[in-house]
Amino acid sequence: MSFFDTVIRLEQLPYETLWKQYTAVDVKRVLRLEHLDEDGLMALLSPAAEPYLEEMAQKAQRLTRTHFGHVMQLFTPMYLADFCVNHCTYCSFSSIYDFPRKKLTLEEVRQEAETIAATGLRHILILTGESRSESPATYVRECVKVLRDYFSSVSIEVNPLSTEEYNELRVAGVDGLTLYQEVYHQETYRKLHVKGPKRVYRNRLDAPERGCRAGFRSVNIGALLGMYDWRREALATALHARYLQDKYPECEIGLSIPRFRPYLGEFNPASDVTDRALVQIILAYRLFLPRAGISLSTREPAALRDHLVHLGITKMSAGVSTEVGGHTLEGGTPQFEISDGRKVHEITEMLYAKGLQPVFKDWDILTEPLHSPKITPHHQVDSLR
Repeated sequence: MSFFDTVIRLEQLPYETLWKQYTAVDVKRVLRLEHLDEDGLMALLSPAAEPYLEEMAQKAQRLTRTHFGHVMQLFTPMYLADFCVNHCTYCSFSSIYDFPRKKLTLEEVRQEAETIAATGLRHILILTGESRSESPATYVRECVKVLRDYFSSVSIEVNPLSTEEYNELRVAGVDGLTLYQEVYHQETYRKLHVKGPKRVYRNRLDAPERGCRAGFRSVNIGALLGMYDWRREALATALHARYLQDKYPECEIGLSIPRFRPYLGEFNPASDVTDRALVQIILAYRLFLPRAGISLSTREPAALRDHLVHLGITKMSAGVSTEVGGHTLEGGTPQFEISDGRKVHEITEMLYAKGLQPVFKDWDILTEPLHSPKITPHHQVDSLR
């Protein structure tokens, strides 16, 4: 069985009728439940739930503190390469755009790592454009060998790989996978992905499960909100996460909530995802998936991020650049515009002011690093204080 079976079922549902069937009585009933099923999730995503965001927020905060405590894990992305063979209508790295492409050398990777590590961060997410010729799994593996000297946790966000390739990267020191489906609605997916291997919907949809089978400690999924009706996309994302949680209980399943941001082209999103809609999505995710991590990126403005830290968020990016080598090099092309440009120490100060403990390190890779002393497994919280 694959989650694709659920996708097929979801696309046959009469959503316009279904959303209208939920009432305030349904939402109040669901808020009293300890465990939610698909019907409960739909009630919380429906228009009927909009007047009950405060009640949802109170329950979401209690659940978050119960399962995650008063901590916020911090990380930053690091872009290794922007070569891409896909034509995606919403991305600056699309193959149709003519700009000087970059790929970091291993020495440049080390320089980036030193600069990022100097901020105190020990969790990093490495990204590439989707090009098997310019940034194959072997290149990513060599970069990971360098990064293991500086970071206790290295996650990847690259083109979908095979289970065997994921396993090779896990052995090299990668412990987490992030991969967005972008949009779950198949017809919209085909329209947005004009050319390249990313057009193969099933290959991308099944990739997180291949990561689970390969033994990654964590797998993070999400939809790029705005590409299609946000209620349907949030429903599919949450059900995908529940599917992975149930099938691979040894893997930590997380969700991201990225909204579309300006980029090099002129694409306009099809669905308006307001701040209130984003809040409703976060709260529905938390109540449906109490144990799932929820990541909030710098796509969102600082004031909104500050407001959301108590509503179910468990992981935030800080000190972000979306350019290849953006921490040490100049003149790169960003994948998208960020909205919160604060440095790591500024995010740290904000979290302390909110009564939260910033976590820079809560995981050590179990295998012996290739260029540094052996790390023994333990739970450790480092802060800049």
